[in-house]
Amino acid sequence: MSLKKSDEFKSEAVQLALTSGLSRKQVAADLGIGLSTLNKWVAKHKHDDLMSGPHDDLHKELARLRKENRILREEREILKKATAFFASQKR
Repeated sequence: MSLKKSDEFKSEAVQLALTSGLSRKQVAADLGIGLSTLNKWVAKHKHDDLMSGPHDDLHKELARLRKENRILREEREILKKATAFFASQKR
C-alpha cells in the first residue's frame, strides 16, 4: 500500500539525495521509498527551482529563460496550427 508522503518529507529526501554524498539508490533504500520515486522528486525539484524566477547564478537564469522561451514558442506554434485549421474549416 502506498502512503502519500508530505512535502516536507519529499524536500528533505531530495536534499539528502543531492548533498549527502550517498547514491540515490542508498538514500531511497534508507528512506524506504523506491529509487524511481526519489528520482521523480529530484527531477521535479530541479524543474521547479529552474522555473522559480530570477537567480543570482546567471547560468541558472539563462537556462530558465531558454526553457521558458522554448515553451512559449511551442505554444505559439500550436496556436498557429489551430488558427490555420479553423480557418480552413470555414471555407
